Amino acid sequence: MKFPALFRPLQVGPYKLAHRVAMAPLTRMRAERESFSPRTLNAEYYGQRATKGGLIVAEASPVLSHGRGNPATPGIYTDAQIAGWRKVTDAVHAKGGIIFLQLWHVGRVSHSSFHDGELPVSASAIPIKAEGMKAMTADGKISDYETPRALETEEVKGIVEAFRQGAKNALAAGFDGVEIHGANGYLLEQFLQSRSNQRTDQYGGSIENRARLLLEVTQAAIDVWGASRVGVRLSPHGIANDSGEPDPMPLYTHVVKALDRLDLAYLHFIEPRSSGTGRADVHWENVPSAMMLFRPLYSGVLMTAGGFTGESANAAIADGHADIIAFGRIFISNPDLPRRLEHDYPITPYNRATFYGGEEKGYTDYPEHAS
Repeated sequence: MKFPALFRPLQVGPYKLAHRVAMAPLTRMRAERESFSPRTLNAEYYGQRATKGGLIVAEASPVLSHGRGNPATPGIYTDAQIAGWRKVTDAVHAKGGIIFLQLWHVGRVSHSSFHDGELPVSASAIPIKAEGMKAMTADGKISDYETPRALETEEVKGIVEAFRQGAKNALAAGFDGVEIHGANGYLLEQFLQSRSNQRTDQYGGSIENRARLLLEVTQAAIDVWGASRVGVRLSPHGIANDSGEPDPMPLYTHVVKALDRLDLAYLHFIEPRSSGTGRADVHWENVPSAMMLFRPLYSGVLMTAGGFTGESANAAIADGHADIIAFGRIFISNPDLPRRLEHDYPITPYNRATFYGGEEKGYTDYPEHAS
């Protein structure tokens, strides 16, 4: 076996993983376009990538309607969506797999066309200003980002409750756990970072205040699932969606230490070298490694993602920097990725043009390796 560290078993909460090759949460925009419900095609896609004792983190799913910012992304806030996700979890469980759902609110990374003309919401009324960044509208067109509306303090409490209900709905849909999306410049990270959060209430100002919403949301999920079936995803030093804390270490040191006290199923990092949202290959040079920076601060299971190969993933596990490696793009084009890595079979290249939207092409038509 070329990558033996990747195929050591691992206990994650109540689940025993047979290997450490996880499928990362990947937005694919192939849900039913009116109800935002997963459909049979989605169940086929996830079932293809399930393995006995293998972990899948399903794509980010808004916990309420004004938490969305892309067409055809599945939600987790209606009965129809719960029923659609049940098809997915059944398909994964039929192959002995384990599947968590990533709970999402995009915040300002949205457009009023998704919300009956109402502005997107955020921590503060600060728009995305990064050069060249454009919003996607509900009909799939491109527009400038609007200045979001700052959430009122009482509304922030409603966000916590929406995540709590999303966690309950994920339980009803048959998932094995949930992951809180606190990365990539979406709502929870908008509250975390000082450049997007200029509030003066208990959710703004100090690091402790800016971290409050993420920790309250995480606790809400724990109240539903228990800590051992809840994960959190962070992107320290990330720059996706005009994010980026001027000095990330004090903020993320506080957050990681706070999460470490909760005994979560896992903490999931996006490595800075690949901080993007999938629309382009991103491989920054000379940037810090999230897993190496924060491994000393986190005593639980650590998962990380971002441009790994079999060689670099195996080394990260063998050297003790991480416990699980989440693969994204090459899991799209290699539905049998764990088997390919285990036997050193060739890796099929992915087709970026088919990442978002569409039907079977670039989604369920990638073949397994013939052997």
